[in-house]
Amino acid sequence: MAAGATLRLPAALAAAVLTALIVYASLFPFDGWAWPTGRSFTDLLALPWPRARIPFDLWSNYLGYLPLGLLGVLALWRPGRGIGGPVLASTLLAAALSFALELAQQFLPERHPSLLDWVLNSGGAATGALLAMPLARGGWAVRWVGAVAQWFDTHSAGALLLLLLWPLALLFPSAVPLGLGQVGPRLLPLLADALAGVPWAVEWHDALIAAAAPSAPPTLPTQTAITALGLLAPCLLAFAVVPPGWRRAGFALGASALAIAVLALSTALNFGPQHGLAWVTPAALPGIVAGLLLALLLAPLPRRLAVGLGLMAVTAGVLLVAQLPADPYFAQNLQRWEQGRFIRFHGLSQWIGWGWPFAAGLWLLARLGAAPTIHR
Repeated sequence: MAAGATLRLPAALAAAVLTALIVYASLFPFDGWAWPTGRSFTDLLALPWPRARIPFDLWSNYLGYLPLGLLGVLALWRPGRGIGGPVLASTLLAAALSFALELAQQFLPERHPSLLDWVLNSGGAATGALLAMPLARGGWAVRWVGAVAQWFDTHSAGALLLLLLWPLALLFPSAVPLGLGQVGPRLLPLLADALAGVPWAVEWHDALIAAAAPSAPPTLPTQTAITALGLLAPCLLAFAVVPPGWRRAGFALGASALAIAVLALSTALNFGPQHGLAWVTPAALPGIVAGLLLALLLAPLPRRLAVGLGLMAVTAGVLLVAQLPADPYFAQNLQRWEQGRFIRFHGLSQWIGWGWPFAAGLWLLARLGAAPTIHR
């Protein structure tokens, strides 16, 4: 893969993920769409200036678009060419996105569009785009291209996207640390309601009701296994596109540190900064240590074998998580997220957490059936 393409693809994937987060956060809850009473389209283009200014909103609007401006430049710039055009294009694209979202907010009764938000968004994007200039002129971006080329193979786009989404999936609280994919407590009641009153589906309805009923809490070894598999799965996913050697060990160590940091952040958002380590249970840390040790032991394996073991780890993790009961205490914790200031963000991270192991399993399954040259 050419150096420029190696640089642009990860940056474009990261920019796409960040754009999706921004769109979700800006338009949540996507309900109550209606044309503002007594206003023409021309009136809507004149965004109002807010009367109240909340410091958190000011900083979040500015900082939220800063990485988007930087990633946009890295996605558009080609080494050896001028950087001015990508800087301008990235800034204008981010500003246009912000204005479109502020305009769309006027059709949502629960959202409050603001000209100040657009100014801060555009300023953050411009700052990020300008920060990309010394990275390019100083050769840092080109060096990063070489590093990416050495770390990942030429068929790694899907795995890179999944690895970028993994920390976002961990932000939503889970019943067991790193236990992603628990769709049963939400999906089974919905299916049961859909089959209620259907004569030929009485047995299915009763089975779904029984499956959704609270069961015995998971044992300590089960919780430890879920956490260990939750860390091992992304490591093996990375091993599928990273050549054997010290880079795999570095990724395993980095993934462990990132998991601990994201779990602490999620807990801090849920209960407050003073309780950032409340996630540490008798099963959590042993599970992370076990997952890390297994990843380090499996680091020398060939890629195809890593793919197969990764598929097994994902499948085993999903099966164990599916056995977890619906914990009322955990449901209360989720309600804190749904009523807090991060209400706009939690829904997307929840869906990513539900779908990540299934998407990873499909990618690993497709990789397992790919041509042998891909696994070299």
